[in-house]
Amino acid sequence: MNKNQVNKLIVKLINNSITESESNELVKWLEDINNLKYFNEFIEINHLINSKKKFDHRFSLKEFMVKTQKKEPRLRVKLFYAAASIAILISISLVVYIKNVPKNNKIDPVIVNNDIKIGTDKAVLTLGDGSTVVLDKDKHFTSNNLESNGEDLIYKSPPKKATKITYNYLTIPRGGQYHVTLSDGTQVWLNSESQLKYPVHFSKNETRIVELIYGEAYFKVSPSTNHNNAKFKVISNTQDIEVLGTEFNIKAYLDEDKTYTTLVEGSIALHSFNTKTILKPNEQAVLDKKSNSLIISSRVDTYSEIAWKRGLFSFKDKTLKDIMKVLSRWYDINIIFEDKTLETVKFKGVISKKQNLTDILLLIKNTNYINSYEIKQNTLILK
Repeated sequence: MNKNQVNKLIVKLINNSITESESNELVKWLEDINNLKYFNEFIEINHLINSKKKFDHRFSLKEFMVKTQKKEPRLRVKLFYAAASIAILISISLVVYIKNVPKNNKIDPVIVNNDIKIGTDKAVLTLGDGSTVVLDKDKHFTSNNLESNGEDLIYKSPPKKATKITYNYLTIPRGGQYHVTLSDGTQVWLNSESQLKYPVHFSKNETRIVELIYGEAYFKVSPSTNHNNAKFKVISNTQDIEVLGTEFNIKAYLDEDKTYTTLVEGSIALHSFNTKTILKPNEQAVLDKKSNSLIISSRVDTYSEIAWKRGLFSFKDKTLKDIMKVLSRWYDINIIFEDKTLETVKFKGVISKKQNLTDILLLIKNTNYINSYEIKQNTLILK
């Protein structure tokens, strides 16, 4: 079996829809220790579930284990622990946030010329003279003061006599992500559909300033103590963030009404609407661009907010509309809700960004809230 076939069987196991023949096929595949490792990793990462009542998957797991009774004891033990890990993850009580009765009249998905690809490392670098360089995974690029290996863009320390400040732009398209290390050692992870403006080198003893023009970025700022106490500032939308040395995430997409700033470590001063707010670790500032209001939350799930940086989608009580907005950027697709009531259904779960979109759709479809879906080239229609 190839990975796509295996993934579909594991998803069916999770959703309690696996047949006896498919179960036998999966058990046979798990006889290989490397396959068992992949199985455990897939289960640990990929779980997106929604149910009106408590969902206990242990019964189907017990049935699954019966299929292994004729296998050698060592394999049965390994499979037991694998199944136990699934039970822990899947036996979760989740609440449905809409009154609609789940749809049971499932229809097979329609896929026509599926052009949807998994996102990858890619970006467009705009140099000071206006010229552009396309950065792709496994494509190397070297210039006087910078180097890219296809995944990371690294700026070297400037010459001591460097005086003229020139700016570069790093633009991440839909379906892309990239990591850049600035000349001062600050690291920035950029999510899909984002753009960062920054100087090729920073002026000595002056505040280091970069601008997140739009999109989402995670900053790990080089401490001011390493730069003669020069502060670091990030400008985005209608806010300025001043730091001394810290880690934080900014989500500021142009098509969203709110900007989210989440502090992971250290301390930052957020300036917006003529006010100054100090954020502490695990706090989040939510800036509403429509109402010009700023709300500070101290109960933010930092893990979920920055999971994208670790190659994961982590959704905590997110509506299907919000989930699809995230997926549309990563898979570079258009989303159409044929049934508008689906937009408000909420889910919890974690999904690997390396998964094919069809695997994720199968997870969602098997919750019985979607009758079917249709893929036409790069457009997904939910029904």
